[in-house]
Amino acid sequence: MSRIAILGAGAWGTALAISLARRGGHELCLWAHSPDHARQLAETGENTRYLPGYILPADVEITPSLADSIADAEIILCVTPSQALRPIMKQIAPHLAPAQILLSAAKGIEEKTFLRMSQVMAEHTDGHNPIAVIGGPSFAQEVAAAMPTALSIACDDPSIGTRLQNDFSSPSLRVYRNEDIPGTELGGALKNVIALAAGIIAGLELGHNAAAALITRGIAEISRLSIACGGRRETMAGLSGIGDLILTCSSNMSRNRTVGVELGRGRKLPEILASLNGKVAEGVLSTTAALGLAARYGVEMPITEQMAAILHKDRSPRDAIRELMTRPGRTE
Repeated sequence: MSRIAILGAGAWGTALAISLARRGGHELCLWAHSPDHARQLAETGENTRYLPGYILPADVEITPSLADSIADAEIILCVTPSQALRPIMKQIAPHLAPAQILLSAAKGIEEKTFLRMSQVMAEHTDGHNPIAVIGGPSFAQEVAAAMPTALSIACDDPSIGTRLQNDFSSPSLRVYRNEDIPGTELGGALKNVIALAAGIIAGLELGHNAAAALITRGIAEISRLSIACGGRRETMAGLSGIGDLILTCSSNMSRNRTVGVELGRGRKLPEILASLNGKVAEGVLSTTAALGLAARYGVEMPITEQMAAILHKDRSPRDAIRELMTRPGRTE
């Protein structure tokens, strides 16, 4: 039995809490940022705002106190929006014990520093805590509904990776492991950028050929940056690479793809984001962060460049696509 603190009561945090509770054998504590949200979860057992229709088992403890949530926890699972991780790490760092494992489930890049989530964690732990990340193709609703899902956990320490694999695996959740933290994180973060572009193609009704070309060139773009940052090429062929990319680019359940669809239909970004009702489309901020990281390593990312121009420079989607299609020819 492990005591696991789940930081973040959005859709994904709630779904992972349900999955872990269904597996059994753990003590679980779910932290909600808002006291009102924590109270509603505790009273009804249902996350009506972010994951309606799925009930949290009664033995999942709910708290609005960060310090209480991580007290005596062996594993601290961070399921916050990527841009919220740093302030949360600042709050919990003084309370961390060296043996506590930090596991990131956030899929993003910090906007101003261009750091991956594991790097943000490491800045606040001075190497005293093991750090791992979890990623792969997964919609919260399907995990909560016990539909078959496969994920990857990356950790530098194989023994800790094996322990996490065992803790999270269940008949409905198959967990693989690897030692490629940069590749696993960047696959999860950068696929959101490509999903925005896939949504634009759908919104403009440009067809299946364009969608397939985008996904293919998208994984090439993600791979270039991942490898430059120390990731492994084989990770991009796995669950947190092409697997996550296919899911996010092809389903209407993807918030990032949905934002892209609406951009393709001519709606403006502020209006689209307001309609998400507090939910986060990570790709919007990850786009500029990805370009900053690419510039640092001298990596070419033409799709991401055009996506940034659409989001932040008011370039029309059709002009961006025309520019991509008329770039000078090159080998594949």
